[in-house]
Amino acid sequence: MTAIMPTRAASCLLLLWSSVPTTSFLINPPLSKPSSALNAGTDVSDLLYQEQEKIIVQRGELEETFVTKTKPLEASKIKIRGAGKAGGFGKASSSTKASTKVEGKAYAKILKKEGVLRLDNVLSPSTADALRTYLYNLRAQSEQEVADGTVQPIERYANVLLRHNRCDLTIPLGTEEIVTKALNEALRKSPVGGTIESIFGDGAILHEFSCLMSDVGSQRQVIHPDTPFVDGKGPVLYTCFIALQDVTMDMGPTTWLPRTHTKEAHVAFKDIYDKDELIKNQPAVLGLLPKGSCGIFDSRLLHCGTANRSNEGLSRALFYFSFKNPEVGYTGNPASIRLELGKENIPLGKLVSDLESFEKGEGSPLIDELGRKMR
Repeated sequence: MTAIMPTRAASCLLLLWSSVPTTSFLINPPLSKPSSALNAGTDVSDLLYQEQEKIIVQRGELEETFVTKTKPLEASKIKIRGAGKAGGFGKASSSTKASTKVEGKAYAKILKKEGVLRLDNVLSPSTADALRTYLYNLRAQSEQEVADGTVQPIERYANVLLRHNRCDLTIPLGTEEIVTKALNEALRKSPVGGTIESIFGDGAILHEFSCLMSDVGSQRQVIHPDTPFVDGKGPVLYTCFIALQDVTMDMGPTTWLPRTHTKEAHVAFKDIYDKDELIKNQPAVLGLLPKGSCGIFDSRLLHCGTANRSNEGLSRALFYFSFKNPEVGYTGNPASIRLELGKENIPLGKLVSDLESFEKGEGSPLIDELGRKMR
C-alpha cells in the first residue's frame, strides 16, 4: 500500500506558496501537529515535500522572533476541601479514586479557561525511565521493520511534517506491561483521567496513543491548532503530553499560546494581516516539564514544537494520548494511533476500569484483547 498526500496537506501547500509576499511569510499552516503523508516513491512528491518544508522552516524561524512574551508553564495550584493531598502516583491507593475525581473537576475549570494545564508527578521517575527505554527500542525495531519492508511506515509512524530528526511513533497497547503501567499511573493515579472525564464524561474516546521524539537538529514548527474552532461547538480533543525526561530550553519545549482556543483568536489567526500581530502580542508558555510531568491542552489551542538544539545531544520524548469528545465524529485530521487500536473506539471509563483491575492483580481483559490485535 502506497501512502499519498491527503487533500488537506496538498491544498495547504498551495496556500503556502500563494500567500508568501516578498517581504514576509504570511502562512496559514496545516491544522495538525502539522502532518502530511507523502508518496516517497515519486520524485514529484519528494520535491513537493522539500518545497513545503523549506517554506515552513522559514516561517517557523520568523515566528520564533515574534514570540518574545514567554514564561515556563507552571503547575496549577488548586484548593480542595476534604479530598486528601494532591500528588499523582505517590498518593495512597485508598484515596486515589475519590481525590483524583475531585481534583479533576477543579483542574478542568482551569483547562477550559486557559486551554492548557500542567500537572506534575503524572508518572513516577522509574516508570518514565522504563517507558522511555522501551519506546526508543521500539523506534529502532520499527525502523528496521520498515527498512526490511515487513511493514508499511503508516503501520508504525504517524505522518509528521518537518520529519527530519523528528518522528511520531505510534504505540501498541497490551503487548508490554510498562505501557499499561504508565497508562494506569496517568489516568488513575494522577488527576489526568478525572480532568478529562469532568469535561467529556467517561464516554470520551481514546483517539491518539503515540510518542513524539525530537532529536538534535529538528526544526521549529509553525504555530498551529490541531483542530479548527467551530462556532457553536465545544472542544474536540484534549491531548496529554508527558515528558519522559526533564525538558530543558535547548531541547525544544512545546510552546503554547494560552486562551487562543477561542473564536476571536482563530479569526485573527486566519487573517494574513492580523496573524503576526496575534503571535507577537499573545503571551506564551513553554513546556519546560520535569520528568513525569505533563501538559494537557485543548486541540484548538495555538501551539508548536520548537527546535532541538541540545548541547548534550539529547533527544526529547513526549509520551502522549488524546481523548475525543464522544459527540464528535471525524475531527478533521488523521489520528496518531495504531490503526488496529484506533478502530476500537475505546471509552475512557472502560479503559480506567480495566486499569483498576490490572493494578489489583486481577488481569486486564480489555487491554489483553487489544494486545492480541496488535500487529
